[in-house]
Amino acid sequence: MAGRILLTGGAGYIGSHTYVELKSAGHDVVILDNFSNARHDVIDRLEVITDGPVTLHEGDVLDKAFLASVFAAHQFDAVIHFAAKKAVGESVEKPLDYFETNCTGFSNLLMAMRDGGVFRVVFSSTATVYGEPETLPFTEDHRLAPLSPYAQSKVVCETLLAQCKTADDRWAYGILRYFNPAGAHDSALIGEDPNDIPNNLMPYIAKVATGELPTLNVFGDDYDTPDGTGVRDYIHVVDLARGHVQSVAKLIGGNETHTLNLGTGIGYSVFDMLHAYERACGKKLPYRIAPRRAGDIDCFYADPTLANDWLGFEARRDLDDMCRTSWNWVSRRKNT
Repeated sequence: MAGRILLTGGAGYIGSHTYVELKSAGHDVVILDNFSNARHDVIDRLEVITDGPVTLHEGDVLDKAFLASVFAAHQFDAVIHFAAKKAVGESVEKPLDYFETNCTGFSNLLMAMRDGGVFRVVFSSTATVYGEPETLPFTEDHRLAPLSPYAQSKVVCETLLAQCKTADDRWAYGILRYFNPAGAHDSALIGEDPNDIPNNLMPYIAKVATGELPTLNVFGDDYDTPDGTGVRDYIHVVDLARGHVQSVAKLIGGNETHTLNLGTGIGYSVFDMLHAYERACGKKLPYRIAPRRAGDIDCFYADPTLANDWLGFEARRDLDDMCRTSWNWVSRRKNT
């Protein structure tokens, strides 16, 4: 069932891919973004991919008057919320900034939704809410033990949603705890484009492949894993975007609240990622073994069974697809 969706943070990495998938599914989509971590030309690229104009409101979720004006201008059926800060390391250095944007901003959005008569929201959460694994793979009933201000801010927002529903049963929400998005759109027009040194593995490898960075630092090769490097669950960003479309459809179609993992259920090591990227770009990439980082763990991957049961969600793309589409994107960007 199609509807009109407000997409906060819709010009960002995951948000822009979700915009494309929402439009493909027949939804009317409005983007809200302050472009603090996105480029304005993403909007032009989205218009090319979807062959139509993008409706955009530029502003911040911390601005209550701005939010009120957006909800006064449209009658939304649901909101998908991506507008948040997301770097674990930065959150340790700037906890106040993270709680202001992620928690106060989300509270402002929920109040604007309530005042606008909109009670369906898909919330972009994270698997880092689980902390160190007691068991693997992670299931949704694993205890929450956030280890960073970023992860803690997501737990606060998840808790707020549950408390809103307890107070007013008109609320219906989808909490999506996802693992490590990677890759880019098949058009090579949108993809991950960090402004500075990347925090995540694939965009870092991509910058080594393009020559923007000299070498990949592999932080530890003595973990209890098959090749000694850390293992993580990477999911293609287009698969992740489809999961958001399925979640919002569940809300529009039946107000069915859910909390789900979005991942592949497959763990890939740092060397798995490096070698797959070498296949994608057709050359060997330099790396060096560096000391372990504090807080890093051996393995971290999802059990996606519940998402499949609830949404029919299934990750269709593998690591080679992630690397191939990433390389197409970064090599095109570097040559334009």
